[in-house]
Amino acid sequence: QSIKVGSVCYWSGLHGAAKMLAVAEYIATQSHITVLVVPDQEQAQRWSQSLAIFLQGSDLPIFVFPDWETLPYDQFSPHQDIVSERLSSLYQLGSRPGPGVFILTPETLMQRLVPKQFLLGRVFGLKTGEHRNLNQLPLDFEQAGYRCVSQVMEHGEFAVRGSLFDVYPMGSPTPYRIDFLDNEVESIRLFDPESQRSIKQIDEIELLPAREFPLDEAGIKQFRHNWRVEFAGDPMQSPLYRDVTEGLAPAGIEYYLPLFFQETSSIFEYLPADASFILTDDLVSNCEAYWHQLRQRFEQLNIDKTRPLLKPQQLYLPVESTFGALNTHGRVQFLDEKEPPKQYQQQFHTLPPNEFQMSSKSQTPMRMVGEYLGTFPGRVLVCAESNGRRESLLELLQAEKITATRCESWQQFLNTSDPLSICVAPLDEGLVLDSPTLAVITEPQIFGGRVMQRRRRDKDKTDSDAVIKSLAELRIQAPVVHIEHGVGRYLGLQTIEVANQLTEFLCLEYAGGDKLYVPVAALHSIHRYTGLSPETAPLHKLGNSDWSRAKRKAAERVRDVAAELLAIYAKRAAKKGFVYPTAESQYEAFTNAFPFEETPDQAQAIEQVLTDMHASYPMDRLICGDVGFGKTEVAMRAAFVATVLGHRQVAILVPTTLLVQQHYDNFQDRFSQWPIRIAQISRFRSAKEQQRILADLALGKIDIIIGTHKLIQRDVKYKNLGLVIIDEEHRFGVRQKEYLKKLRAEVDILTLTATPIPRTLNMAVSGIRDLSIIATPPSKRLAIKTFVHVWNQQICEEAIQREIRRGGQVYFLHNEVESIERRAEEIQQWVPEG
Repeated sequence: QSIKVGSVCYWSGLHGAAKMLAVAEYIATQSHITVLVVPDQEQAQRWSQSLAIFLQGSDLPIFVFPDWETLPYDQFSPHQDIVSERLSSLYQLGSRPGPGVFILTPETLMQRLVPKQFLLGRVFGLKTGEHRNLNQLPLDFEQAGYRCVSQVMEHGEFAVRGSLFDVYPMGSPTPYRIDFLDNEVESIRLFDPESQRSIKQIDEIELLPAREFPLDEAGIKQFRHNWRVEFAGDPMQSPLYRDVTEGLAPAGIEYYLPLFFQETSSIFEYLPADASFILTDDLVSNCEAYWHQLRQRFEQLNIDKTRPLLKPQQLYLPVESTFGALNTHGRVQFLDEKEPPKQYQQQFHTLPPNEFQMSSKSQTPMRMVGEYLGTFPGRVLVCAESNGRRESLLELLQAEKITATRCESWQQFLNTSDPLSICVAPLDEGLVLDSPTLAVITEPQIFGGRVMQRRRRDKDKTDSDAVIKSLAELRIQAPVVHIEHGVGRYLGLQTIEVANQLTEFLCLEYAGGDKLYVPVAALHSIHRYTGLSPETAPLHKLGNSDWSRAKRKAAERVRDVAAELLAIYAKRAAKKGFVYPTAESQYEAFTNAFPFEETPDQAQAIEQVLTDMHASYPMDRLICGDVGFGKTEVAMRAAFVATVLGHRQVAILVPTTLLVQQHYDNFQDRFSQWPIRIAQISRFRSAKEQQRILADLALGKIDIIIGTHKLIQRDVKYKNLGLVIIDEEHRFGVRQKEYLKKLRAEVDILTLTATPIPRTLNMAVSGIRDLSIIATPPSKRLAIKTFVHVWNQQICEEAIQREIRRGGQVYFLHNEVESIERRAEEIQQWVPEG
């Protein structure tokens, strides 16, 4: 039922996902927007995902209003994707009142925002058939904060090529290509920013401003006036003031947002009077803690006279003001079981969801689930995290002689009478209701917790082949190689009329200023330049024989190496390899212990490795992926198949002693529930220990051995070596590589690398070695930014705090083994929460 304006109702007795279900049912009965306040951004994503499951089919919108993922008074600006999501959510909230849910954190609840009138007044649209001044349209985009680029890749960018306008509107999942005929909008098409190919045609689009502040003439004038009123001294001494005066947006300008307006808004100005709030945590404590952090940061950083700071109350609502505004709305507050009863309390009767203490060694990992199903008196829904996981769970249930019916949604489950159903619903927690008597069992209950991958827009799911084949990363003046004409410099895309038809060409500049125009359809004839210095790349001259002569010499040098390599790989292809058996229940138990969600590329790489290991020829696969993208888990899956299913030994070859220890710790932790003995050979082991380990290795008592080049010396004997995993092969010496060449014809080889050398990569691309690319970053991974700075403890503290606040991880590289423990203690003092 609705909560009266200004009153509060307390909910108790809710366990697990019953909280999400209660909120979903409350939202579905309301005629106004409901604001859900959760402790942090990760919880906001989890609640959004869970509510979408329970509200499926209702068409009620779910908005997540993210914070900037920066520290207060930071000199960093938020990522464009975050700004896009914020502006889109605010616009939807302010322009389209009605039922739905708006999810935010205490920080964004207190934050002063862009005025509602400004946001709604800066939105403009385009639709087919309307007329626009082609000279004015780029100015309109720039007025709205969009940046003019040569190729549109992210939110807030636009590009102009003749009568074609590409734009990536804020809040849109894809960019748009607008085609004009004279001054008339002839067509509007969605296109893929990676391949630049059109997807489908639409009739109209809506463009939000690209920033949360105006950087036009009026906005700059207001900023300059407010700065001089607020801060003493000569404003031109401030680099930030000078940048804004010149129309630039310096990093961290968001913490000066109030200076661009006469007055700001808060989230409360965007809400209708009848909007209600649901508070899932102790909001008072969270708001007070954040206000304390604001005050602390202000006092620490307000010492630079060239970058004076606005007071906390100018950027955020004080705690008293926040609750003063909050108390004018109806509110629901969750109560903890230990809290005393309240006057207006609604008691729910749900039970804590069951936690299945599974043993990974069990041949039937669903046995405890089966026992629970046999004793539970009501209906049960099992929730899988994906379609593939649903099929795997069905097989595991069938192995226990348990039959489950597929269903498509929570609502379909409620409308049927099947005692056991299974659907795709990535819930983190289960629930148990007594009326009606039903239970929801989730994968984390069965197999342990998982780290949620934030569902980003579809562009994240790119084909990994595009890493090599796509020219999307090319920039103006970047050198490229044309297969027929050699090295030239890319000058951008140009539209040229050919046979009364506009066609796009890549313009390449060669020595002497000669130009070559290559149709976009002939992209396959152009490759990236891979020389050492792109800035000084030697350009070829069109029409002479230098390029042909260079290709001929390169072919001669390659021929001898190719003959040797082909001999090795022909021997490998002819030799019959070990075909590893399959044991779905054991493999499923091992994979389910992986605490993260696999990225699409990682899952594909794992599937390719398993296919190789089940084939009748020795595997030789290169796994290429950036640091932290999940290559080690691929290796662990392969090691599991080799040791547990194939009963063969695995050697893991790494270039440094430090990596030996790191891999040893990771493998020990990952295989802790399995009867697998893991050992390491490194200088951390005494000579006597190493002799004992090598003796056990020869007897077959060690299943996985991890070490440096010592593992491939002649005195190291294996009883039944089946798989060799090589980490960063290019860092080994010539003799080690010669040994590895011979090894490839005898056992399965899996090579992991973040930076493949050209020869290794060429062998993979040409098909001599198999290649898997992990190009999809893990959860919340953003583009890497590199800063070079003299040692500054405060900068290090802020960098660590910023990453921890967004739920990420930090690697701190120290340059001395002797003092590394002392440095770790210092970091612990800087950031106790880390």
